[in-house]
Amino acid sequence: MTTKLVKIFDNTPKIKVLEFLIEGRELDYSISDIAEGAGIGRTTLFRIWSDFVELGIIKPTRNIGNAKLYKLNTSSPFVRKMIDLFDTLVIEPLNKRKKVIVRN
Repeated sequence: MTTKLVKIFDNTPKIKVLEFLIEGRELDYSISDIAEGAGIGRTTLFRIWSDFVELGIIKPTRNIGNAKLYKLNTSSPFVRKMIDLFDTLVIEPLNKRKKVIVRN
């Protein structure tokens, strides 16, 4: 399913990663998990990773063995705005559809 966020901003690897991280904003992920969840290759993720770090979109959370885990930086004003946009474009319409389905 193509979301409105992808339709508006195009189906780029950065948008895929951002959307994946926003959807799972409560959780932390390894680099491999992020690449797989976003549907992109690890090489592609490594190519764009520095942008996410420099902009403060992600933050490291913990290490499990050799794997470093990262999470969406919800304390960033930019990230909070992106979450608001995502929720407005994706979550709110889904909730409205659920209410209509339940009422019928």
